[in-house]
Amino acid sequence: MPGMSGSPRSTADDLVRAAGLDAPSFSPLYRQIKSLIIAKLQSGEWKAGELIPSELDLAKRFGVSQGTVRKAVDEMAAENMLVRRQGRGTFVATHAEQKVQYRFLRLMPDEGSESLERTLLDCRRQRAPAAIAKALQMRTGDAMVEVRRLLSSKGEPVVLDDIWLPGDLFKGLTTERLNLHRGPFYGLFETEFGVQMIRAEEKIRAVAADAQSAALLQVPVGAPLLSVERLSFTYGDKAVELRRGLYSTATHFYRNELN
Repeated sequence: MPGMSGSPRSTADDLVRAAGLDAPSFSPLYRQIKSLIIAKLQSGEWKAGELIPSELDLAKRFGVSQGTVRKAVDEMAAENMLVRRQGRGTFVATHAEQKVQYRFLRLMPDEGSESLERTLLDCRRQRAPAAIAKALQMRTGDAMVEVRRLLSSKGEPVVLDDIWLPGDLFKGLTTERLNLHRGPFYGLFETEFGVQMIRAEEKIRAVAADAQSAALLQVPVGAPLLSVERLSFTYGDKAVELRRGLYSTATHFYRNELN
């Protein structure tokens, strides 16, 4: 490109290395640009819900063609990191938006649609046991925040969630702050703590309700429940939340889409 030394590929390589990212020789150029955009999101240069520069501006900044940037942005949009809005530009995805705020919650009523009511049972800081520390890429004994809540449908509890979060990322997360927030937790995490959940992995199995979960979910001891263990990640594939939910499916089902 005029005014820039070296080929576009070498310019992108240099920028990737300067950002502290790996740039293997076999990595397609658009993937290198994707890594650079992710680095900007990680650094907080472009925050959740904000408009990012145009493809033309990004192409000039990174020294590549607009088509290369478009391919990187397309892939990030497909992965729900960015959102294209016709006539307005491309924005950093946010869980605060109505249409995506519950995209990680797949429990649906047998009939119709609904918004689940939330009851916070506990929020406390403690030391991470070995299994949870390993999942969250922490050290055993590191500070963590543990949250327990119920989700109810028309007054009937349907989900019991236990949530573990790294203490260093969620300093100041308290019962009061959670109760004051009316939207999904993920919206609170990104707006007040700067932690954006962009993808998750889940393990699902059938279990029998023990005495404690049966009492909270108002089902008989031994009743069948769906156990959903979710590990959520932010940019750079860093695990930032472990969540174990017990789902009562007497009037609900777990919905998934396979593409």
